[in-house]
Amino acid sequence: MKIEQRYKQVIEWFQTAMPVAETELHYENPYQLLVAVILSAQCTDKRVNLITPALFAAYPSAHDMAKASVDEIFPYIKSCSYPNNKAKSLAGMARKLVEDFNGEVPSDIDSLMTIPGVGRKTANVMLSVVFNKAAMAVDTHVFRVSERIGLTTGSKTPLATEKTLCRYIPEDIISKAHHWLILHGRYVCKARRPDCLNCGLTSVCRYYNKNKE
Repeated sequence: MKIEQRYKQVIEWFQTAMPVAETELHYENPYQLLVAVILSAQCTDKRVNLITPALFAAYPSAHDMAKASVDEIFPYIKSCSYPNNKAKSLAGMARKLVEDFNGEVPSDIDSLMTIPGVGRKTANVMLSVVFNKAAMAVDTHVFRVSERIGLTTGSKTPLATEKTLCRYIPEDIISKAHHWLILHGRYVCKARRPDCLNCGLTSVCRYYNKNKE
C-alpha cells in the first residue's frame, strides 16, 4: 500500500469514528493549559485533572505563581510524577512569563521553547490547542501509534515523526489528528497490549497485518 493511500484511509476512519477529538486536560485559559501540560509529562491526564483545581485556586495567574517558591508549589503537585522537577519548572515558567511576556503565554514556538519546562512537544500542544495552529505534538502515544499503523517508517526521533505526519496530513486537520493519535494510543493501541480486536484500522495497520496469525 502506498503511503498516501494509507494516510487517506486512516484519516477517513478517524473522521468517522472520532469526529470530536480534543485534549482531556481541564483548563480555562492558556496559562492553565501550560501548567497542566507541564504536569502531564509521564503522568496521566486523570491525575493532572485531580491536582490542578487546588493549584489554580492558589495561583490563578502566572503573576501569582511567579511569587511562589518551589517549596510552596510542591505540596499542590506532590501526587504527580517527578514533583520536585515539575515544581521547579512551574516556578521558572511563571517567572519567565511575567518577566518576558507580561504574564501571557506567547503564541510562537521559538518563544515558547525559551520557557522552563517547555520542550517542542509542549510548545506544539500550546500552538495546536490554544492558538489553533497546524502543529503536531509528538508524545509517546503519537510516536508509537504512527509507527505501528505505518504512517511513519523507522522514525528515530519525535521530530522526524512530526515532520512526516505534517507532510502527509492536510494542514487544516493536523491539530485534530494529534488528538486522534493520542486518544487511539491511550485507549486502543496501548503500549504493552494493543487492543487490535477492537480497532477499526486493522485493514491498513502494518503492525496488525505483520503479527496476525
